[in-house]
Amino acid sequence: MSSSQKITLGILSAIACSALLVVLYIASQAYQAWSQRPLGPALEYPTAWELPATWTASPGTPASQPTSTLVSSPEGTSTLSFDTETPASPFLACNDLPTMTVLAIGTDVRSDDYRYGRADVMRAVRVDFQAQRVTALEFPRDLWVKIPGIERNLKTDRQKLNTAYAYGNPEHGPSLLARTLDLNFGLKVDHYVVVNMNVFVDVVDALGGLDVTIPEGGIDGRTSTDRSARLVFPEGPQHLSGEQALTLARIRNISVFERAKHQNLVMCALRKEIERPGTIFRLPAIISSFMDNIQTDLTPEQISQLACLGTQMPRSNIVFTSFPLGLFKPGEVYDPVLKQDVFIWNSNFGTLRGYVSEFNEGTWPPISPPGGTPEPGISSCE
Repeated sequence: MSSSQKITLGILSAIACSALLVVLYIASQAYQAWSQRPLGPALEYPTAWELPATWTASPGTPASQPTSTLVSSPEGTSTLSFDTETPASPFLACNDLPTMTVLAIGTDVRSDDYRYGRADVMRAVRVDFQAQRVTALEFPRDLWVKIPGIERNLKTDRQKLNTAYAYGNPEHGPSLLARTLDLNFGLKVDHYVVVNMNVFVDVVDALGGLDVTIPEGGIDGRTSTDRSARLVFPEGPQHLSGEQALTLARIRNISVFERAKHQNLVMCALRKEIERPGTIFRLPAIISSFMDNIQTDLTPEQISQLACLGTQMPRSNIVFTSFPLGLFKPGEVYDPVLKQDVFIWNSNFGTLRGYVSEFNEGTWPPISPPGGTPEPGISSCE
């Protein structure tokens, strides 16, 4: 090879390498932009509801903590935008990130659209990356609460907690529910996830079902109006399909507090199934089961951080908790929208706010010592 050919080849190689570096840089920038973009639509509050001009999820949050602010937009709406400071790469360690609280909402509709129906399940999920601990606090849906912004249309500002999601939809359900929980109980939320019942059924079926152990005495969910055998779960090991797992999670003929225990049982079984080595081969079916049927403002990067935490965290560090049962008394109140008396749970909201404040700070529920007995209403996946 002549010297001129070598020079030409060197120049072409340099151009090729430069072009490759440019392509890799553009691709990395595009991926970074995608990975930090919320997957769900922006949350908006119609100004016709005359909501406050601003709302900050956590006034005392450090600068590095994710925060949310309600700001006016040019289109005449108010948008709940989330400003997050997250590492540039989703592959960084997930044990040195700020604490995140996610509002998990399960709707009561059986369709492929999450934007309708009431909130059948409402849990605040506090994710402590540094302590590698996840705590889920359930809110009873039959609490009679003040819902901001509905009075103009409904002539009342009081309704059941689970209706806040419905009144905010089709576009603003998570926002209105988050504001309602903050107004009444002081819950501080950074992000949200909404799923409907069909999604849950499809995910469980895509995993091949769930293995659960029904506690002693079994679970009988039959009522005076529904005596179906599908509501009976004998004690002992059971393998449940998606529909059976959903039925178990929804049984509440005894109380909504017992239903929370059933949900905990199902969610722990779901986590165990996801951990199985063979699950990776079912990922395409799992992903297709919830595509377009889930709403969240989490970014792909944040989801990868949560997944990273899930691979490192012991099962005992996933804690499910409820408010103490003694704080609730059954009652009735007249609902001016339904024009009839409805069942509610009476409770001292000041006391509930105290528990929520400690939940926000990570001091409640307390961590049980190894081998110790957890407080009533508190369970883990151990």
